[in-house]
Amino acid sequence: MIRKILSMILAGCMTVSLLAGCVSEKVTEDSSKGTNASNSSLTKAEPVTIEYWQYFYETKVNLMDELIADFQDKNPNITVVQKHFPYDSYQQKVAAAISSGTGPDIINLYYGWVPKYVKSGTLQELPEASFSAEKIESTFAPMVTVNKIDGKYYTVPTAVRTLGLFWNKDIFKENGLDPEKPPKTIEELVEMAKKCTKVVNGKLEVEGLTFQPSGQLHAWFRPVLLKQFGQEPISEDKKTVQWNASEGGYKAFEFLVNLAKVEKVGEKDFFTDDSTAFISGKAALHIDGSYRLGSLKSQAKDLNYGVTVLPSYNGVETSFGSFWTNGITTNATGAKLDASVKFLEHLTSIETMKAWTEKIGEIGAKNEIAEDPELLKDEKLAPFIKQLPVADSYFYVDEDADRKALMDAIDQVLLNNMDPKKALDQAVEKVQGLLDEYWKK
Repeated sequence: MIRKILSMILAGCMTVSLLAGCVSEKVTEDSSKGTNASNSSLTKAEPVTIEYWQYFYETKVNLMDELIADFQDKNPNITVVQKHFPYDSYQQKVAAAISSGTGPDIINLYYGWVPKYVKSGTLQELPEASFSAEKIESTFAPMVTVNKIDGKYYTVPTAVRTLGLFWNKDIFKENGLDPEKPPKTIEELVEMAKKCTKVVNGKLEVEGLTFQPSGQLHAWFRPVLLKQFGQEPISEDKKTVQWNASEGGYKAFEFLVNLAKVEKVGEKDFFTDDSTAFISGKAALHIDGSYRLGSLKSQAKDLNYGVTVLPSYNGVETSFGSFWTNGITTNATGAKLDASVKFLEHLTSIETMKAWTEKIGEIGAKNEIAEDPELLKDEKLAPFIKQLPVADSYFYVDEDADRKALMDAIDQVLLNNMDPKKALDQAVEKVQGLLDEYWKK
């Protein structure tokens, strides 16, 4: 009897042991599956699509396609769709899309448009973790601080640019000028431009100096000519327009309009526009940004030209600093916001900036790029880089309206023979109105 009871006890113990082992194995197995599932959810993010918008500029669009492909290889869960529109209709397209709650997650804007887009609520502040004010100001070119609004940054650029002076060496030689010696001063600029201007039967055939107010002439006037003639273009607090605050301001404007009215070295809309005239070999001298190098490489491979710094006046050497900059719109939330931040980090990496400098001609926006000795070896790019320490940006609240005010003033002088002082006063009144309206709100 006792033997039978012991046998029953041993059998029960074995059953409990087996059950405990099974339970233990099951718990371990389930725990393992749970961990694997958790790891899988961390490494395999949900797919997300974001849109990047910019205006159409062929070399930039082509390079952006390459940058997107590289980014998507590294981030297979993120799809970036690039959309581009003609420059003249770009802002209208953006406004229409944003108002309907659609449109881009990341948008490429001219720096002079940023205050307007911040005011309208289109842009969101850049995340501190990736783009703090301290990080931007310690690593990017000083000119980007022009877009610091109420202590915050809403955009950050891939590249910056300065203005330089392009000259056609063949036209110089044809007119008895040394093709390797471009003008160093404004006085030399006018003298050489007059020698190279060609008029046949009263019709301009070759411009000595391109004259297109809608091109870069307006940019040359504000932060460059005004400073060289002794007048700061805007007050330190950015609230007062100062173009006509001294006789120097009036003289700078008169010098500008007299290039077409008196010296007759160029004319508005000649050969379609200023850049087309130079690319086509119909202009001896041309003021333009470093971004023009990219289009010259593709469109004017046989053009024999050089680039130098902008001519000085009264011993003042300066240039205009500008840039196109990328911001995240309020459309981007949740996963789209995270993806947009990642893509913006990609667009502002050193690798991207180097590619941008080499293929577009604009200078990578981080100081590290501007100090690259290899880039300084490029005789066409080097003049733009050398001007970075002296280049000034100009504060706009509405770049289009600001530019139009100056263009209208030039037209009043050239087409209606208005006194240059009166025309400049009218332009200042319009632009001051823009500033007053902006700061009032």
